[in-house]
Amino acid sequence: MPRHARGYDTLEAEAWLARRDRRLATWIRRLGPIAPDPRWRRGFDPVDALARAILFQQLSGKAASTIVSRVEAAIGSTRFHCDTLGRIDDATLRACGVSGNKTLALRDLAAREANGEIPDLRRMSVMDADAIVAALVPVRGIGRWTVEMMLMFRLGRPDVLPVDDLGIRKGLQLLDRAEAMPKPRELAVRGERWGPFRTHAAFYLWRIADSGAKPVNRSQD
Repeated sequence: MPRHARGYDTLEAEAWLARRDRRLATWIRRLGPIAPDPRWRRGFDPVDALARAILFQQLSGKAASTIVSRVEAAIGSTRFHCDTLGRIDDATLRACGVSGNKTLALRDLAAREANGEIPDLRRMSVMDADAIVAALVPVRGIGRWTVEMMLMFRLGRPDVLPVDDLGIRKGLQLLDRAEAMPKPRELAVRGERWGPFRTHAAFYLWRIADSGAKPVNRSQD
C-alpha cells in the first residue's frame, strides 16, 4: 500500500490555490505564506492525543491544562494510554476535575486501544483520511471535527476541509463577501476547486476569519 507523507509542500499548495481561486489568491498575497507546521515531523501517540482532546473539550485552555496536569500526577505518567489510565479509578478522575461523560469517554478509548481498534502512526500512514475518520469516530466523545484537526495539525494531510468548523465558514463568508455564513454543504461544494490542497485553503480561511473577527480557538493549537 502507498504510504501517506506527513506534511506537504506549502508553497506548491499556495501556488495551486492562487491559480484555482482568484479571490483566495488576493488574500494569499495579503496574508503571506503559511509555513509548514513543525508538528508534522514530530512523533506522537494517537491515543494520547485523543485522550487530551477529550479532556480539553468545552473548557478553556487554562482550565483543561490544570485538569490534565492533575491526571498526569495521579497516573504517574505524561502519556495517556490503556495501561496508565488503568492506574486510576473513576472517583480519582472525578477528583481531578474530569466530568462523568469524559470519564466514560476515556474508559472507552482505553478499552478500544486494548482491543487493537485504535490505529497507531504506522497504520495511519497507509490509511486515507476517510478511513482514519471511520476508525476513530466510534470512540465515545470523539467526533469528526476532532479527527480532522489531528489529520491537519498532526498528520499533515493536505486535502482535509472541516465543513462544520465555524471559523472556516466565517472565513469563506468574508472571502466571498456574502451576507450570511455558508452552510456546511455549501462550503463543501465551494471547496471542491481547492483540492488536493483543501487543508491549506482551510488554514487561510481561519486566518481570514481572524483578520475580520475575534480569533477562533482550535483544540490542536
